[in-house]
Amino acid sequence: MNCLEEAREVLLNILRSLSYEEGEFILKSGKKSTYYIDARETTLNPEGMHLTGDIMYNMVKEIPNIEAVGGVSIGADPLVCATVLASYNCKDNLFGFFIRKEPKGHGRNLWIEGAKNLKKGMHVIILEDVVTTGGSSIKAIEVTEQAGYKVKGVIALLDRLEGGKESIESKGFMFKSIFNLNDLR
Repeated sequence: MNCLEEAREVLLNILRSLSYEEGEFILKSGKKSTYYIDARETTLNPEGMHLTGDIMYNMVKEIPNIEAVGGVSIGADPLVCATVLASYNCKDNLFGFFIRKEPKGHGRNLWIEGAKNLKKGMHVIILEDVVTTGGSSIKAIEVTEQAGYKVKGVIALLDRLEGGKESIESKGFMFKSIFNLNDLR
């Protein structure tokens, strides 16, 4: 087993123990579910954050010409930070940005935070913690492209296998995930 495979296995165990819960839940999409995955419990754990960043960074590096990663605040904030830090630790310059759920309504009224590190036309990847239907990923792609960046695709920590991958790919974007629901069960 190589280092990345070992890191994946440790990360999966952290995700199972800290983020997966069974019960009755209403998801952001409005659907009912018998389980809930709060990936922030994993990505805000020191080891979980470190492993997620290293793995996501390696996944990003497999895609040619990516210069930045970003995602929707709050869920993607630790992913973006961990991936950018992993890049720096490898003497690379992968930049990061956050996408607001809505412009803040004052100051510069921005959707994208961290844009002074970016340049128009940059190739970027959207990072997600959990993808269900893909709706928030598609909204993030739209906002990012409207801001002048070229989104190549989405990398997620977990795919719930509820159509998100297909929805994102149907719009012409790449989708990869570290894990899917079957890995957790």
